[in-house]
Amino acid sequence: MARYDIVIIGGAIVGSSIAYYLREEGFAGSIALVERDPQFTHSATTLSAASIRQQFSIPENIRLSQFTLGLFRRLKQEFGADADITFHENGYLILATDDGLPVLKANHDAQTAEGADILLEDAAALSRRFSWLSPEGIVAGAWGRTGEGWFDAHALLMLFRKALRTRSIDFITASASGIARDGNRVAGVTLNNGERLEAGIVINAAGPNAGKVSAMAGIALPVEPRKRNIFVFEANDRFADMPLVVDPSGIWWRPEGSVYIVGGAEIEEGEAAADPTDFDPDWPLFEETIWPVLATRIPAFEAIKATRAWAGHYDYNTLDQNAVIGPHPEVTNFLFANGFSGHGLQQAPAVGKALAELIVHGGYRTVDASAFGYERIAANRAFRELNVI
Repeated sequence: MARYDIVIIGGAIVGSSIAYYLREEGFAGSIALVERDPQFTHSATTLSAASIRQQFSIPENIRLSQFTLGLFRRLKQEFGADADITFHENGYLILATDDGLPVLKANHDAQTAEGADILLEDAAALSRRFSWLSPEGIVAGAWGRTGEGWFDAHALLMLFRKALRTRSIDFITASASGIARDGNRVAGVTLNNGERLEAGIVINAAGPNAGKVSAMAGIALPVEPRKRNIFVFEANDRFADMPLVVDPSGIWWRPEGSVYIVGGAEIEEGEAAADPTDFDPDWPLFEETIWPVLATRIPAFEAIKATRAWAGHYDYNTLDQNAVIGPHPEVTNFLFANGFSGHGLQQAPAVGKALAELIVHGGYRTVDASAFGYERIAANRAFRELNVI
């Protein structure tokens, strides 16, 4: 039986960020990073749309992404001269109808108060700025002029994983199958290979599987996997100035090299947890839901061809679509880094930094994550993010 000071369950971007910043903050104890899918074939990290934005509705989410943006700005200083995640800083363009305008304005106020470079324009101004855009049914939009865009998720993950190999982290390929409790403490983690790890601290960074991992410790966490489809399509026209566009319908799209990707067609109301083995794209969504929206919003997209697609799962917080970060208030050596509801990739470095500071220094210093604590889960008190994409 091996013993570790910290066992992190989940070794993708969230778990790897936590391990990385623990060492950066000076934690000298033993760390095990447990990951069941070391090639990250079905990881939420690598199957995501790999984007970063500051256009959230609450300051705490804006700050998490701003920390990651700062990391992007100093990537070579942090990880070496060859570090590159192909960051395309084209921004997000979030469109609103008349009904959605008050929320768009309120969100914009919150974003600019945090220093985000977001421009709010009416439909006429947007049409002049983006000649390919049809303003039909649109009254305004918010565009991130800087500090938003998309990048290579796998490259970012590999930067963290490579750095960890020089920081005395034990990589364990396995799944957690049980968590032992000793009163109000977790004592260890049992793996599906029969091995048991004694642990001083257990951190749940299990992504879409986080709810099940918490249940192993006898703790309720309203996080479950939700399936999301991303389709790749070709179009005759290329628009170099195109941001990631979010239609009021919830459908979004952006350029990806010589093609485009699009998603957001799923209906969340009444949606059930995903079958953890289902990674087959739901092709009818493209023909029936996505294509009509694309053709309406961008007339040049009336003639397009879908070429391929993929599906992934993300960790959806059914209470408020917001992260759960920090220790359980009673089982204090069990920590959460879960429920990001599609924002985990862009917020992971900040969460890693925050939890590392909490463990090493006894409190948050750089990014205050206390608003995301489990206490609200226990009280069934939503801390809702309105700008979920």
